[in-house]
Amino acid sequence: MASPTLGLLVRDARSDWVRLRTLIFLRWTAIIGQLAAITIADRFYGIELPVGLCYLAVGASIVANLVSIFIFPESKRLSELEAMLTLLFDLSQLSFLLYLTGGLTNPFALLILAPVTISASALELRTTLLLGTLSIVFVTLTAFVHVPLQFSDGSILSVPLLFEFGFWVSIVIGILFLGFYSHRVSSEIRWMSDALLATQMALAREQKLTDLGGVVAAAAHELGTPLATIKLVSSEMMEELDQGGPLHEDAKLIRDQADRCRDILRSMGRTGKDDLHMRNVPLASLVREAAEPHQSRGKTLDFNFAPGMNGGERQPTVTRRPEVIHGLRNLVQNAVDFARSRVWLDGEWTDQSIVIRIVDDGEGYPPQVIGRIGDPFVRSRRTAQDLARRPDYEGMGLGLFIAKTLLERTGARLTFANASDPFLTPEERPERCGAIVEVSWPLDRLVAQREQGLGENQRIEA
Repeated sequence: MASPTLGLLVRDARSDWVRLRTLIFLRWTAIIGQLAAITIADRFYGIELPVGLCYLAVGASIVANLVSIFIFPESKRLSELEAMLTLLFDLSQLSFLLYLTGGLTNPFALLILAPVTISASALELRTTLLLGTLSIVFVTLTAFVHVPLQFSDGSILSVPLLFEFGFWVSIVIGILFLGFYSHRVSSEIRWMSDALLATQMALAREQKLTDLGGVVAAAAHELGTPLATIKLVSSEMMEELDQGGPLHEDAKLIRDQADRCRDILRSMGRTGKDDLHMRNVPLASLVREAAEPHQSRGKTLDFNFAPGMNGGERQPTVTRRPEVIHGLRNLVQNAVDFARSRVWLDGEWTDQSIVIRIVDDGEGYPPQVIGRIGDPFVRSRRTAQDLARRPDYEGMGLGLFIAKTLLERTGARLTFANASDPFLTPEERPERCGAIVEVSWPLDRLVAQREQGLGENQRIEA
């Protein structure tokens, strides 16, 4: 079941991640710090710096900020290329200052990590790799080529070569580690945000379908009596009129059209009803409704419902919630997609819990991703058999994430496993040999508080 919303969640389709004002503010902070460091070193510590060139480097940043403020609006957001060029300018300006102020003997050399960290947090991996590589190159150059720090008495500030090499190694490791760590964390945050957005959209769609079904069912319920009256009167008119006459044919047409209206309303109301009777349904009815869209896809669906330990003979009546229906429907879809020919849907209830188990006879979950099932955007290598079976499947795990999130919101606990050893031969494998999903609820989280008979249709609230 393809989702038309997933195209909105593709990373490559996004742009304009960073506000220009954010980078301008960070640059003003750096400018103030650089001016303070240059002035204090020159005035209070007697370090002879090429002050003119240092102020020129800082002035370039000031000019760049002023130009950005006056040319671009406050709401300006940078594209990937624009953000990369902005950070590259800051990286070059800072590297030039380090060249003028002692290279790696300058304790502020650590600040070269800032542009790489910003890039890793907000931009794509290729941009971060480029800026990280350039940062390492600039740090290496300033380690060998720089203006030494000289005091007013002519002495030169120097550190042992071993310490300077240690500074270089620590900065390089910092660039690699912080770049990778920041990119990984920010990527996971964005992926989770995208996946939660998709979950909310799926739930909203399911809720709209349910509400629409309720409106149609209410219309069918209210129109049932008038249509039945029309059909009864038209049938009586047919009996009174001469068969084959024009009035007899008109009465027959009225009766047929009344039947047609009844059938149309009945078919439109299948997706959901807002009758009191349909808000609470037996467990089997809930599972069958969730699996209904996949019953005609060429795979056999076997439904089995039985009480467990200390479970009553009567099936529990559960609340018909869109989250449960949509979540189970996604799990059934996944099982049908990968099953060879059969899917089993088992329902079991005890005095403490309700368990729904979905098993297929496919290959099962790939061993390399079974520990991450339920995470969004989990990709695995697709074989030729997978391509033939599911040509439109992207392998992102978003459907399972949506199902897991929706079901957990209702208090469910999900367990994913394989039914058999993947190393068994086809002859040794049992009939239920594929993937297993077990969904369990505490009894009080799913069972309806009280059973109600069929009452008046309730008003659908917007």
